[in-house]
Amino acid sequence: MSPRRFLAVIGRYTLICLLLAFFSLPLLWLAFAPFDRAPGVAASLPSFTLDNFRELLDNENALRSLRNSLVLAAGTGAIVVTLAALAAYALSRVRLPGRDALLYALLLLSSIVTGTAAMVPLFNLAYELDLIDSQLGVILVLSGGLLPSAVFILKDFTDATPRSYEESARVFGASPLQIVRHIVVPLIRPGLATIAVWSVAQVWGNFLIPFLLLRSPEKSPAAVVMYTFYTEGGQPDLALISTFSLLYSLPVVAMFLFVSSRYGFRFHGGIKH
Repeated sequence: MSPRRFLAVIGRYTLICLLLAFFSLPLLWLAFAPFDRAPGVAASLPSFTLDNFRELLDNENALRSLRNSLVLAAGTGAIVVTLAALAAYALSRVRLPGRDALLYALLLLSSIVTGTAAMVPLFNLAYELDLIDSQLGVILVLSGGLLPSAVFILKDFTDATPRSYEESARVFGASPLQIVRHIVVPLIRPGLATIAVWSVAQVWGNFLIPFLLLRSPEKSPAAVVMYTFYTEGGQPDLALISTFSLLYSLPVVAMFLFVSSRYGFRFHGGIKH
């Protein structure tokens, strides 16, 4: 290896190491700060303690907010996956005038009209339907915002499924719902997994909609409760914030590990017997 090439390799790996160190520092802070007696912004070895976790457990809203986040994420994910699968199958198999234009219009509108732009009409709609301070209302609003993109993504998966399987099922008297359940769903499992993970991640970190529609502290999710870990002067309580952030990130990490171990890069479907 020539000296110039050797120096280029050393420079490339040095740059990679610097980038890894830059992006790993916040993660290291998140891992060590909850166990520090006096966590600060600067990275340092922690003075080990579990008092931060004890103080967090004494906060009645902390663990309850994590349960609320699980309820909102699971409810929204179930609705989005179910309705998106049915809508994608219908749009894939039924020929409608302007079908593709409708899909692109829904996708475009869902991208432009975000939660911030639609705060007033969303609040008025929830008020008229008596869904203010209701977790069901939050689930329905979040599901409505995620459905256009979910249908658009799943339609591509559904278009790729062979129709010969469905024709064979119809010969044996299978109903449309049975075809969707036993033929289409196993074939588009990678798409369903993608939509489920995406929906849960979108809901898990959503602050605006729950903050807008929920009034009771006992119904607030973790993203809203974290906002309360500030002093009256606006200073963050780093001990509580870091500890709560660690617990807040664990379900998302666990979901990623589960999906990675279940699918990894080997996405494939299958037919139920």
